[in-house]
Formats: sequence, C-alpha cells, structure tokens
Amino acid sequence: MILPGQSPADLVLSPTGLRFQGRRYPCTIGRSGITRDKREGDGATPAGLHRIMGALFRPDRLPRTAVPAWAQPILPGDLWSDDSRDTAYNQHVRAPYAFSHEALRRADPLYDLVLVTDWNWPEARPGKGSAIFLHTWRRRVAPTAGCIAFARRDLLRIARAIIPGQTRLIVPYF
Repeated sequence: MILPGQSPADLVLSPTGLRFQGRRYPCTIGRSGITRDKREGDGATPAGLHRIMGALFRPDRLPRTAVPAWAQPILPGDLWSDDSRDTAYNQHVRAPYAFSHEALRRADPLYDLVLVTDWNWPEARPGKGSAIFLHTWRRRVAPTAGCIAFARRDLLRIARAIIPGQTRLIVPYF
C-alpha cells in the first residue's frame, strides 16, 4: 500500500520488513523499537522521514563493482563522532580523535557497506542521536543500536537502486 505523498522509490519500514521497489526485505531495527524522541544511546530507531545521503564501503572486503559508484571507501582510521560535546558530533572524522567515537572499519562485517541517513545531520543537535545507518545485520533476529540492518545481498541490491539525497526512508511510528 502506498501512502499519500509516498513514491514507489521510497524505502518504507513496516512491521514485516522494509518495502522498496515492489519487494519486501527482512530487516532488524533498534533494540528499543521505534521512537519519536530519539536520544544518543537509547537503542531506538528514529521515526520520521529521512534521506539516504551517502554510502561507505570496505574496499578490502567488497569490490568497487559491487557497490554504487557514489560510495566512498572506509579507510583505516575512519570514525564517526558520537560525543554530543564534540563540534563534529554525528560526523565522519579521522583518527586519532579525542572525543567519543565509533570505528567505521570494524573487525566484523556489519559496516562493510553502510548507507548514511540524514538523521540529525548536517546540523546535529547535541544528544539527539548519531549514526543512523542502514548496514549489514549481525543475525536476522539480532537488534541494532538504532540503525536498520539487512542481509548483505539485500543491502547491496538496495544500495545499487537508490539515488543519494533523493531516496527517502520512511520510518512510521508503529
């Protein structure tokens, strides 16, 4: 079912998965469910209308041909600031870095491909949450810290079909 103002090109989260281009993709969300009042560290996925603004990938794990041409490589030392006291809060930063941060280059495959949303970006409000990504899941039933996670093959298919800055992610409060 398409809602008023919704496009078939939108990513729409539902209780049964993410709908996109006539398909439903199984996914997991934050361990605290969906919230209208997102806070840093609450483990919730923020409700609302978000845009996919970019993609990051591990070039040592995924060939360039597998990811969209607009995806940027995750290099050693790439981090994401999650410290609301930091002027670069909710931004891609580089090591060494004094403020609290999350490593983008992980030992596990969760961030081998990351779609970056515009949640609390580019003008981040301190404490409202950082790094709401679409990424690979740990396991099909394992919740995230607030992101939306998929099987690798599904995330790759979604990533190749979206247009950065134009594809919308709709997260209804249910």
